[in-house]
Amino acid sequence: MTVFVAGGAGYIGSHTVKELARNGYDVLVFDNFSSGRKDLIGDAPCIQSDLTDRGAVREAFRAGPVAAVLHFASLIQVGESYADPRKYYTHNLSSTLNLLDAMLEAGVRSLIFSSSAAVYGVPLETPITETHPLNPANPYGRTKLMIEQILEDYDRAYGLRSISLRYFNAAGADPEGETGEVHNPETHLIPNILLSLLGKGPRLGVFGNDFPTPDGTAVRDYIHVTDLAAAHVLALKALLAGGPCDAINLGTNAGFSVLEVIREAERVTGRKVSYDIRPRRKGDVPVLLASKEKADRNLGWRPRLSSLETIIETAWNWHRKG
Repeated sequence: MTVFVAGGAGYIGSHTVKELARNGYDVLVFDNFSSGRKDLIGDAPCIQSDLTDRGAVREAFRAGPVAAVLHFASLIQVGESYADPRKYYTHNLSSTLNLLDAMLEAGVRSLIFSSSAAVYGVPLETPITETHPLNPANPYGRTKLMIEQILEDYDRAYGLRSISLRYFNAAGADPEGETGEVHNPETHLIPNILLSLLGKGPRLGVFGNDFPTPDGTAVRDYIHVTDLAAAHVLALKALLAGGPCDAINLGTNAGFSVLEVIREAERVTGRKVSYDIRPRRKGDVPVLLASKEKADRNLGWRPRLSSLETIIETAWNWHRKG
């Protein structure tokens, strides 16, 4: 059973490719390598191309029978989406429509979509459940919500079923060291802490210390990337078994502030983190925590590696090796 993985050479995609193989699936990776890397997917079959190339996407589906699609490919930088919204609307929406049209033409009717907690916007309550109002606060989040709405329409009109997985903060690295986080530029907190300790990145900036939280810094819900990958496989199995279309949070229902993450990184690495306090970034909210009840109930998903200690240890091992 071949699973087509769009954006499979990226951070979350590459971990999911490994998890799919571990569960006996054949994979076909489709990636333009703008942010993904070939070495992260080992010897997995791969087509180097772009979802915005409509002809290339259609041709990829003619290479052989595909049972389902996992869609990770998108632009993801919130700040850039503010500065250049046209780029985000054009790329994220057109690439997804090309992928969906190729699926329909090939008779493929099952899709797992990489969505985001950004569809919720500023939370009215925490932890956030899937029934929370959808009011994204930035163009990136709006593209994710638009795609979820497109998927609802494609299910109703064409029978293309999907599960949208709304991530909170993906973090950590493969415990076996085969794949990890590589972004350019790097915008995520934990790798930026570790890269600064290794002298591979700039001095760390903490964006805001005046949030209404216990220590004044923003609180986030961190999920180990391997646990995220496992959730994708569970969602795929549910969909292929005839399960319904759905939207499901992936988080831990627990949160850590920026300063708590820094202190844990110091404990794990045995090194002192130097940082500067900087102004808040546009769109940052004080607290983002996910309810994980639906993922547990509908998918049987229970994070195994998402303690903050394990997240930082696996990421530290990855970045030291790189």
